[in-house]
Amino acid sequence: MSFEPGRDIPDIADIHLAHARIQDQVRLTPVINDPGLDEALGCKLYCKCENLQRTGAFKFRGASNAIARLAEDGVEGSVATHSSGNHGAALALAAKLAGRTAHIVMPENSSPMKIEAVRRFGGHVHFCAPTDRSRAEELERLVQDGMIAIHPYDNADIIAGQGTAALELEQEVPTLEQIVTPLGGGGLVSGTAIATRAWGVSVYAIEPEGAADTVVSLQRGEIVDSYEPDTIADGLRAIVGRRNFHVIQTGVKQVLTVSDDDLRETMVLFWSKLKLLIEPSSATVIAGVRNHPEIFAGKKVGAIISGGNITPADWVALTGQSTECT
Repeated sequence: MSFEPGRDIPDIADIHLAHARIQDQVRLTPVINDPGLDEALGCKLYCKCENLQRTGAFKFRGASNAIARLAEDGVEGSVATHSSGNHGAALALAAKLAGRTAHIVMPENSSPMKIEAVRRFGGHVHFCAPTDRSRAEELERLVQDGMIAIHPYDNADIIAGQGTAALELEQEVPTLEQIVTPLGGGGLVSGTAIATRAWGVSVYAIEPEGAADTVVSLQRGEIVDSYEPDTIADGLRAIVGRRNFHVIQTGVKQVLTVSDDDLRETMVLFWSKLKLLIEPSSATVIAGVRNHPEIFAGKKVGAIISGGNITPADWVALTGQSTECT
């Protein structure tokens, strides 16, 4: 399939249009700065709390924009995607609100909480083996049955929708020097890089060490063919998309990695300071800032807290801590 960056990647105008298109449907999430967290990290950190977004993650932004664009183009019918959970739940709800049905291909080892969320929002779950190939093959089968594919991150409308989170963050804190996002497939960081390009901030992305396919891809100069992820950050196990990789190559200052132990520790840190439970994927940004004072110390940093879809029991099991900690 041909790929033309100038045509297939959204620009800042597309992100502003997406924001206007979805602002009555998505939640304007708060930006929180906590002195205790600042002291622990050595910088001024402004957290865009997308864990408080509808469906519990930033993914509702991109899904809402993609569904709205189908309506604008007069395209009718059911939609389909593959997802470990958050995008699936987001697309299920966005489709339901638009009177459509969403079919979600999910790895058979997906979080039970996320499977239930997809179903609760009206999505039909189709299980597959936990590999990128199996996801793609099952999605293709649904497309052959007449459904409209909406890729979870390698999709211009998805990228534009995800970029609206950074747009809001920059509008609320216009003096930011840096922005940090998690990195899985790349929808959030690519939208962020496009949205903030004119502001002159430096964009950083954080990958788990056990799912660092983008780091390897950047070293090779091309996307890796396959990668076997091994991380507790279930939302970041995807291989980076083509559009996303192009934007990362040209618009992201650096991709940093953190260990699963780093994620566990920063999930506890975030809870102890803000009393908010975040999933491991969200903890990457806090861990990245904490681990790299040579980059972030003394700076005004925006961090997109991508999601909070984790049960208290799972949080305790992952961290080995009690939510009674202070």
